[in-house]
Amino acid sequence: MKWAIPQLSKYRQNGMPIDEIVQLDGLMRRNTDIRRSTPVHVKGFCTFGASQLNCHFHLTGTLILPCSRTWEDVEFTYDIESDEVFSWSDTLDPDEYDNVHLVEGEVIDVDPVLEELILLEIPIQVFKEGAEKPAPKNNADWSYLTEDELLSQKEKDAKKTDPRLAALAKYFDQTDE
Repeated sequence: MKWAIPQLSKYRQNGMPIDEIVQLDGLMRRNTDIRRSTPVHVKGFCTFGASQLNCHFHLTGTLILPCSRTWEDVEFTYDIESDEVFSWSDTLDPDEYDNVHLVEGEVIDVDPVLEELILLEIPIQVFKEGAEKPAPKNNADWSYLTEDELLSQKEKDAKKTDPRLAALAKYFDQTDE
């Protein structure tokens, strides 16, 4: 969604309602874990001032993410509400305020802000229902071990002598005469 600042002046008296469906393709470029994204339903209301636009956004949609245990697709639904300020004032310091986005030029580009709001909602791990057991043990590209299997493997590896050092091990077995 892009809005030209001169065209927004007609909403100065009553504000601007928002009810749009937006496809945010930048989501998958910014986070490679996202496999698919449904179009985002953006509802809200914006008020227009002399040098800023105040918007209240309500975003709903679904992302397809990989299950942390099985790598199968998991639907993650989000429902986000946020207040954002777009300012084109030269005197405003954006570091002093949260949710203030400086506008360069005559066009307000809302898509990067909406993408950021959605990306912040993605959890670190997502689990598919019924995925208590991990994926099959052996795969062509990876495998995993339980803690017990790892400990037993470490014990076996510790007992083995590196063939390159076998002659050195015999040296310490000899007694001094």
